[in-house]
Amino acid sequence: MNRFFQNWHFLRYFRLALAVCLGYEAIRTHEWFFMAFAAFFLFQAIFNFGCGPNGCAVPQKRNKK
Repeated sequence: MNRFFQNWHFLRYFRLALAVCLGYEAIRTHEWFFMAFAAFFLFQAIFNFGCGPNGCAVPQKRNKK
C-alpha cells in the first residue's frame, strides 16, 4: 500500500486529474465511452505505469562474445 503513495510526480498528478475530469464528463454527458479512458488514466496514475523518461522502447541487450 505504501508503494501507491510514493514517488508522485507531475505526470502522475496530471494522469489523475485527467482521469477525474474524463470520469466527471462521462457521467455528466452520459457518454460512457469516455469512462474507459478515465479508467485507463486512473490505472496509470495509481500504479505508476506509462512511458518513462527513456521512452516506451524495450531496452536491447547486446550479446558479448
